[in-house]
Amino acid sequence: MYCAAREANVRVATVFIAATAEICRSWYQEKPEAARYAEATFENLIQRYEEPSSMVRWDSPLFTIPWNEEQPPVDEIWQAVTGGLLRPPNAGTKSIPKPPSDALQTLETMTATIVSEIMSNQTLGAGAGISLKLYDGTDGPIKMQLPSRTVTLSELQRLKRQFVMMHRKAITQGATENGPVDWSEEAIAAKFGNYLEERLG
Repeated sequence: MYCAAREANVRVATVFIAATAEICRSWYQEKPEAARYAEATFENLIQRYEEPSSMVRWDSPLFTIPWNEEQPPVDEIWQAVTGGLLRPPNAGTKSIPKPPSDALQTLETMTATIVSEIMSNQTLGAGAGISLKLYDGTDGPIKMQLPSRTVTLSELQRLKRQFVMMHRKAITQGATENGPVDWSEEAIAAKFGNYLEERLG
């Protein structure tokens, strides 16, 4: 419940009605027989039950109320669930959107297209040292600066394989340690261009 509350970005509180095992047995015997557990199951539940503790964060804030309390702290409980500390989702509770079904195909196709574009420009004698357009982005063309030397196909293919392998895990999980990933052609072109620039020197 604690994790679900954080994921939903709502407040949560624990209200524990403290009663002895004998009192619980007495209440249990008053239930209709069709609504009871087997006797052994009920006793097992009592033995295994762990009382909540204010020392652990998933039970906090904790309100322990004796079973015969006539005036429970209603105002304090209301304040806790309406105006208490609101804990934001963390990496363990945050819902991560799934990547599109064609994310891997887009990754493979876009990186292969860029490798081909670089090789084509070098074949035409206009590759070394130029600013090469990789993709027509929404905010203008995405470019990368080629090194002032000829880049071999085997070198580009090796870097492409490394880049794709790095992003396969993110595709299966939907995110990296930095959060959700943009799997559009434009975003992949920009990331791969930066990756090549850094490693080609």
